[in-house]
Amino acid sequence: MTTSRRPPRPTASSSPSLPTWLHRVVPVLVLVGLMWVSELLDLLTPLQLDGYGIRPRDLDGLTGIVLSPFLHLGLAHLVANTSGLLVLGALLAWTTRHLWIVTAGVVLLGGAAVWLLGAPRTVVIGASGVVYGYAAFLAVYGFVARRLLPVLVGLLVVVLYGGLLWGVLPLQAGVSWQGHLFGAAAGVLLALWLGRRDRAAGPAGARPSARR
Repeated sequence: MTTSRRPPRPTASSSPSLPTWLHRVVPVLVLVGLMWVSELLDLLTPLQLDGYGIRPRDLDGLTGIVLSPFLHLGLAHLVANTSGLLVLGALLAWTTRHLWIVTAGVVLLGGAAVWLLGAPRTVVIGASGVVYGYAAFLAVYGFVARRLLPVLVGLLVVVLYGGLLWGVLPLQAGVSWQGHLFGAAAGVLLALWLGRRDRAAGPAGARPSARR
């Protein structure tokens, strides 16, 4: 009688996986992909999805707080937001672990403020508020958390996207400057909260030492 050993079972480490840097930006790619799918549905079908945006102080427009970032006024509008979302979202995902909470916070806080204070008889759509929220968060977070890499990223964002400041002013007809302003304000508030929390927790990856 002969015996044979069973081959070892593959472990999680031996299974193929995405590189860490790519794995962390998958949520950003998914969000942008959903925006493109919804815009194509709006253009190619009679669904007229743009009507589901934020309608300030209209109870029927409350759902737009969540839906509006996925709706755009044509491909040009979507393309303009896509580049900012990909770059800023990737920087946020690579330098912090707060992508989801920042995204949800900017969408909900910024959207709620637009619903409360936006121009009457308008429908606000587009992900530009999220772009402003990401940029504002990245510009502030590193200084509050006192971490070198996020500080450097914040300075880079200020240099590359400093021109966004003009978008929070009522200078262009048909553009929701309130969406930009409140998205940026939400990003700053989240940066202050999460930055202070992370600073109190100590350096990234540090663990408290055991004491008797």
